[in-house]
Amino acid sequence: MALNYMGVAAINLVGALLSIPVIAAGIWLSTQADNACVQILQWPVIGLGVAVLAVGLAGFVAAFWRLPWLLLVYLVAMLVVVVALACLVVLVLAVTTGSSGHRVPSREFLEYDLDDYSGWLRARLDARWDRIKACLAATPTCSDFNGTYATAQDLFTAPPNSMSPLQSGCCKPPTSCGYTLVTPTYWISPISATADPDCAAWSNEEAKFCYSCSSCKAGLLQNLRTEWRRADIILAVATVALLGVYAMGCYAFRTAKTDQLFRRYRQGYTTHE
Repeated sequence: MALNYMGVAAINLVGALLSIPVIAAGIWLSTQADNACVQILQWPVIGLGVAVLAVGLAGFVAAFWRLPWLLLVYLVAMLVVVVALACLVVLVLAVTTGSSGHRVPSREFLEYDLDDYSGWLRARLDARWDRIKACLAATPTCSDFNGTYATAQDLFTAPPNSMSPLQSGCCKPPTSCGYTLVTPTYWISPISATADPDCAAWSNEEAKFCYSCSSCKAGLLQNLRTEWRRADIILAVATVALLGVYAMGCYAFRTAKTDQLFRRYRQGYTTHE
């Protein structure tokens, strides 16, 4: 019986250690400038990671000191945490479907359309856009963009992977507006007006640029799509591993309880003899 309880303790310790990649994924998201401004996913991920750690340690303590009531609490709590983590994995996968950008005439870089992305995510951005765009304007995203391309030819022939979606959407006007480039972040407005609201929203002021444009939101969503899916792979692997740990923990706990009942039965049988 002691050996079985030690097995449960070891399994629960492994479960607690699986919190490390989950917490690391949340911390990594929080270090990305765009996620730091949006603040949607990283805190739930970190919170679930801490919950996995706390529940796993509670299960270890319960098994090591042979506390059946705490083991039962652990099994219920770990099931809830694993289900929550699985739901988060599915949610991230569902809201990160969408376009990977489209090419525009005479350009190598990609531009992005807001309608291609999840309505749920768009609504979250709209509700806090004033704060998000102020945060984005304070990052070096567009200043880095301005220093990368020396000439118009450098910008127009820039390969897609040299310009982030956020830079494409927020640091320049959409190509369809017909602006004339002076520097990558300074453009001359065309004489004729256009129906695209993003064209009127563009400003050469550093604090404004295209941060009020739909193209900026689309570029941000594409950035989030890429980063969230990377984190989602880690979360999915951790979820599968935790399910395996949970199943082994249930089996080991059941075995330990069966051994305990059998031992009591044998003790009682010996006494009657």
